[in-house]
Amino acid sequence: MPTQEFKTIKENISAQIVEKKSKFIANVFYIETMEEAEDIIKQMKKKYYDARHNCYAYIVFDKERRLIEKCSDDGEPSGTAGIPILTVLKGNNLCNALVIVTRYFGGILLGTGGLVRAYTGATESALEEATFVTMKIGVEAKVVLSYDSVENFRYYARKNNINIINEEYSDNVEFLIEISNEMLKKLLKDIDNSSMKLTKIDILREKTIKTNITV
Repeated sequence: MPTQEFKTIKENISAQIVEKKSKFIANVFYIETMEEAEDIIKQMKKKYYDARHNCYAYIVFDKERRLIEKCSDDGEPSGTAGIPILTVLKGNNLCNALVIVTRYFGGILLGTGGLVRAYTGATESALEEATFVTMKIGVEAKVVLSYDSVENFRYYARKNNINIINEEYSDNVEFLIEISNEMLKKLLKDIDNSSMKLTKIDILREKTIKTNITV
């Protein structure tokens, strides 16, 4: 179960394979909640309304810090589609990812073993094209600082993978940032030993944050 770090996809991807004239289209989506996954599944079933099956699996570590797994064979023989897709997700240590494999039947029965290989292969083909990112548990926070500390803080943020989402200027400067829990501890410690004049840090909400990118 994810604690402070896990892996997911950077962006949505798609791939397809053909097995004995049946076409298998795998679409992979980044998700943050179970509700988002279910909405995408409904949309894809409408998009591929003429397909024989729209099988899927997803794993999501949601905003309430629950680990949710779900899969569906969508009319294929039990255990031949959803579980193989889910197994590939787990084998790649992926979370916050949804895979939907759409099958257009080609007229030739594949058998249970052939179905497992096809749904596994379609999922693997899509993930071969993926760019992966490391997600860390962190927070969205508001940082209030003086004007003469703006450039110092921007440099600190770039150096330490702190994402500045928004900036507002009035009597002071307010930065809206997202920061991992481990980096937040470092920031709070570094404030007293740096030239940054941060007058206030307000934690707004917990969230997952994309950090390192790998292919």
